[in-house]
Amino acid sequence: MTNWLDLDYQKLLSDIIRDGKVKMDRTGTGTKSVFGKQIRHDMRFGFPLLTTKRMAWKTMVTELLWFLKGDTNIKYLVDNGCNIWTGDAYKRYKAVWEYDLDEPLSMEDFVERIKTEPDFSRVWGELGPIYGNQWREWGSKWETNRILGTTTRRKPGIDQIENLIEELKTNPDSRRLMVSAWNVDDLERMVLPPCHYGFQVYTTEMSIKERRARWANSVGHNEYYAVNLDHEDLDERGFPSRKISLMWNQRSVDTFLGLPFNIASYGLLLMILGKAVNMIPDELIGNLGDTHLYLDHMTQASKQITREPFELPYVELDLPVSGKLEDLTHEHIRLHDYQCHEQIKAPLSN
Repeated sequence: MTNWLDLDYQKLLSDIIRDGKVKMDRTGTGTKSVFGKQIRHDMRFGFPLLTTKRMAWKTMVTELLWFLKGDTNIKYLVDNGCNIWTGDAYKRYKAVWEYDLDEPLSMEDFVERIKTEPDFSRVWGELGPIYGNQWREWGSKWETNRILGTTTRRKPGIDQIENLIEELKTNPDSRRLMVSAWNVDDLERMVLPPCHYGFQVYTTEMSIKERRARWANSVGHNEYYAVNLDHEDLDERGFPSRKISLMWNQRSVDTFLGLPFNIASYGLLLMILGKAVNMIPDELIGNLGDTHLYLDHMTQASKQITREPFELPYVELDLPVSGKLEDLTHEHIRLHDYQCHEQIKAPLSN
């Protein structure tokens, strides 16, 4: 089966290399940038984990579980071997290190203290009201220490994920099935404003023909196996009657390091939401604003373009017994048949 996702991603890399305009950025690295791109993937064709380079599956899952817990402190991440936010926390720590020690800690010592010292991690591991807080506690009140540059949560807010799931169950044709991370009132308290700033889901009823085909495929047969089944038969089997799509919006896209991560993360979120409301994952769509390659990623991107994609893997997903998404663990999410090319390393710009 043709892996269109990798091919579309490789085309995007080529477009940026060919047509991108050189722009400076907050990190001082410099980029080649285009604007207003889109990625689409039909979930029937496999899980959207790129195969033209090895992806950090566990790291991606860890970050999404962290978001769903409503957590904004890096301790959970570093305890699970995920360091994608460590640089942001360490950068803020170094900016005010004189309030902690005579000399700043090394990155390794900083991470060790985050892991082992609760008082240290509470202050220096906190990133402010970023994704997890906005998804699970929108509007919660934070107090900022202007000297240390740290933030502390004082009042809970609105659980957008819980509200989304309830609306999907009770009003699945709503045009307001949205979650936002772009809270203007909180931006200055975030270590980094959200790059992927919101998502919307969309659901539709499946026809009997489509429902038969999807059920037959789920049990390993072609659609003719289910030709005599009607809606009532499929209802009795507990098979979903609706399918669900997800579209996320992203203002800033690190196309080599970040975008493959975002695609897989929202693909997994789509599966989780579908499982929570008994709907079939359908289409994943990413709307991309400033879509760029850092200038020190050009060689790596050119290398990835030359690789032949493998077939996409698939994922098995269970919900926790509690039914609460914040209780999801790695054991509930299993990746199968992931064949890929070797990793391509590239520096991360913080």
